[in-house]
Amino acid sequence: MSLSQRLKQSETARTPTVGPPGSSSAIPTAADLESYYDLKIALHERIVDKLDLETINRLSPGQLREEIATLLGQMVTDGNVPLNRREREQMVQELLDEILGLGPLEALIHEASISDVLVNTYSTIYVERFGKLELTNLRFRDNEHLLQTINRIVARVGRRIDETSPMVDARLPDGSRVNAIIPPLAVDGPILSIRRFGGKPLRMADLLIFESCTEPMTKFIEGAVKARLNVLISGGTGSGKTTLLNAMSSYIPSNERIITIEDAAELQLQQPHVVRLETRPSNVEGRGEILARDLVRNSLRMRPDRIIVGEIRSTEVLDMLQAMNTGHEGSMATIHANAPRDALNRMVAMIGMSGITMSESVTSQTISRALDLIVQLNRGSDGKRRITSITEVTGAEGTVIQLQEIFTFVQRGLGDDGKVLGEFAATGARPRCMERLERAGATLDATTFRPQPRR
Repeated sequence: MSLSQRLKQSETARTPTVGPPGSSSAIPTAADLESYYDLKIALHERIVDKLDLETINRLSPGQLREEIATLLGQMVTDGNVPLNRREREQMVQELLDEILGLGPLEALIHEASISDVLVNTYSTIYVERFGKLELTNLRFRDNEHLLQTINRIVARVGRRIDETSPMVDARLPDGSRVNAIIPPLAVDGPILSIRRFGGKPLRMADLLIFESCTEPMTKFIEGAVKARLNVLISGGTGSGKTTLLNAMSSYIPSNERIITIEDAAELQLQQPHVVRLETRPSNVEGRGEILARDLVRNSLRMRPDRIIVGEIRSTEVLDMLQAMNTGHEGSMATIHANAPRDALNRMVAMIGMSGITMSESVTSQTISRALDLIVQLNRGSDGKRRITSITEVTGAEGTVIQLQEIFTFVQRGLGDDGKVLGEFAATGARPRCMERLERAGATLDATTFRPQPRR
């Protein structure tokens, strides 16, 4: 018999409640509960009343979890509620997640195969596995419950979300990216999006295993990073830009000082000398906002060897380009674009938004002198993320920035199972930066850039 059926049957039994009826310390029995969620709410309120803040601060997270689990188990047993052993264990775990974690999302956050968690109001939760969206059977109690979880996330990183500031970017302790938007902008209720990052950053060797690139491409990228070429990583939403940036950063020597600038800190660099900077939104009074442009300017006074901007979105592009042109070689950044040429066009538009008057030819010269490589990422229709192009910036003629593609991905079609068919190939062009790569110790021969016959 299901839980809901037993709850309805027990309405005639009228089992006595624990404690005076209507008191805050009493646990309603099954006769007073309409659903599983009502029972969980009642237990949640009771355990919150019993929590001692001094005890919480004294115990470690593991000890606190054991204490709460023991207390919840006793409360479920003493409450004489119609739950079997498995359901009681599930109830205890869910209440622990409510008190110490993210409620219904806690289990999803720890599942390695999930890359995105998308909450469309309280009743609908999607996840992305291996590039494909799946609907789960999880839900929040109501929109207020979802809003409480959102507030708990953003409060941890010193941010806020309310009617005056209904959008926010934040992060989880593991570095996962969080975006939330609430009414009145979200018409149907709060919307929460979580982009997960694994506990262990991927390396270029992992991308080879996932068939996101080839060995000649990884060797070329390694040489480019060690030769201190300025690299722009371009791609659409969810194409793996941050993952690739993390992987590429593993080639940076450990004796260099790296400064990262992000809206929500999510990069997981492994070098010992890393300074992490994060932007800040304005406060309730509309003051105190710190933009990425401000952080880029300040980072130039911090003696950086390399500057890494998590994502170029606005006027900070000009300060980033000037840093690349004034001795901070080997810097990296990401940008949203579907092709290398689109990425350059976006940068030109952002420079125009900076308020500094520059002719088109000067803008093109500034970009071409600052950037050396553009690495393009795309997510195919089969959900797999690939490096679809590695393009060299060779200069500018008038207002046109000259590009030379070194590696590309040639798509031939789709298989019967929906998998993208194609192969990575060199274009046959020899990079102009080859001398810099050789001086940095890159082991690349002529066959690396020789085009292979199409299969």
